[in-house]
Formats: sequence, C-alpha cells, structure tokens
Amino acid sequence: MSERHPIIAITGSSGAGTSTVTRTFTNIFRREGVKAAIIEGDSFHRYDRQEMKGRAATAEQDGNHHFSHFSAENNLFGEIENLFRTYSETGQGQSRKYLHNAQEAAPYQQAPGTFTPWEALPADTDMLFYEGLHGAVVTAEHNIAQYPDLRVGVVPVINLEWIQKLWRDQNQRGYSTEAVTDTILRRMPDYVNFIVPQFAHTHVNFQRVPLVDTSNPFIARDIPSADESVVVIRFANPKGIDFQYLLSMIQNAWMSRANTIVVPGGKMELAMQLIFTPFVWRMMERKKRAMGFG
Repeated sequence: MSERHPIIAITGSSGAGTSTVTRTFTNIFRREGVKAAIIEGDSFHRYDRQEMKGRAATAEQDGNHHFSHFSAENNLFGEIENLFRTYSETGQGQSRKYLHNAQEAAPYQQAPGTFTPWEALPADTDMLFYEGLHGAVVTAEHNIAQYPDLRVGVVPVINLEWIQKLWRDQNQRGYSTEAVTDTILRRMPDYVNFIVPQFAHTHVNFQRVPLVDTSNPFIARDIPSADESVVVIRFANPKGIDFQYLLSMIQNAWMSRANTIVVPGGKMELAMQLIFTPFVWRMMERKKRAMGFG
C-alpha cells in the first residue's frame, strides 16, 4: 500500500460484472480530474488465444480436464505482483493490452486474441486501476493482495454468474450452450482455488442476488434485470462508512448486518458512486500530503 502511488484493484470472475465497476470508476476519475493508469487483467494471461487453445487441447488429451484461464500456470502472477510493487514504490511499471476482438486489434494491426508489446505506463498518473481475475490473489509464491489500497470484489450468486456468462458467450461470441457449460465445468477447481479465496481479502464486496427463479441457469433465456435483483454490499471494515447517509440517498436500501447494506439492483451504480467517490477523495488527499502539497 502506498500513499504516494495508490492502487485500486477490482477482482471477479469472467462475466461477474467487473466492467460495471470499471465504468463507475472511470466516471469518478473523469469528474474528479484523476489521471489513472488503467490495467486489464486479461493482459496478464500467459498465452495468447491460439496458444491457449492448443495447450487446452493437449491438456485434454493428457487427461487434464480442468485446464483454465483461472489457474496460476496460465497467468503471470509474478508480473502482476511486480507491477503493483513497482507502481506503489515509484508510480511506474510495465503493462500491455490483450486484444479481445477485431475492433480492438485493428489500431495495432494485429490479430484478435494477441497481446501488444510490453510498454511503460503513462507518466505522472495519480493512481493505478486494475480490473480482472486476480487483483487480490494470495498464494504460497505470490501476495498480490498486499499492494492495492482498495480491493473490490464483484461476485454474483453462482447461478446468476453462470447465466451472465452463458448469455455473453452465446450472444457476443457465438458459443453453444454445450461449449459454455464445458468451460464452466472445466474451470471449476481453479474457480474454487484462485477466484473465491480473493473475496476474503477485499475491502468491499458487491454480490448481485436475483429475485426470480434461476434454479436452472442453463435454460435461462435472459439475464435477470436490475429490477429483478438486489445487491448485497459488504464492508470488511465498516469503520468510517456513513450508512445513514447511504440509506438516506438510496431509496429502499436497508441493512442486513452491521457491515452490510442491501440496495435495489437498479441502484448499484449509484451506490458505487456514493461509496467510492469518498475513497478516491481520501486517496488523493493522502497523496497530496505525502508529496508535500497538502
């Protein structure tokens, strides 16, 4: 953790909804005049799309039915940890981009599913913002979670997470239900071992809970809407959180525990704005004082 060079890490599984949190923070950064270095966790996969497919096929032939993007062997945990450590110390670091589709790849004249070259982060950024699968990972070899000043988990209840992944992969990537189901089953051990434990290290967790029947996510025709869900927001340390203010500003919000507030699904982004804007203010104030400007 660093007062001079703060880090925010958003962590969650594929299809969990971390992009919603990123959009909220992007709006906060723009409104508050914060220059953030934005890092996508996919850029720290170890293999590009074609190589990953080849290795997955080889693993299947060798009897390994749990080869996935979630594991330590298929991600550069050491590089994430080194980036976080270097940025916290110097405000500098190396990163790259993973080009998900043809639109992203076109400016670089590369094929989709490839990485851009490693390059230095922009100079004079106010903070580092990471969004991806492994922003709060702790293993025997690596402790990524020790560096971010704010760690946010995004984790819908499991059936809803599966529905979101099924819908995205079918409608945006053209995969069959069978192919997506196979992916879910294949990565389950790594989900349990590398994704779930991170939520014990987050400062704030957002868990969307549907209010409609999702008992069989594999036949769901659509994702439950925001109005058909609530969001459970848990604070690891509620000290300093003005729950009365949040309850007064978010209609129909209520508290289920001393450290947990429940809001209507349609109010999730509003809740994020109200919760995280003060976090960003405090980070910037501490940074100014540490730099001798306060």
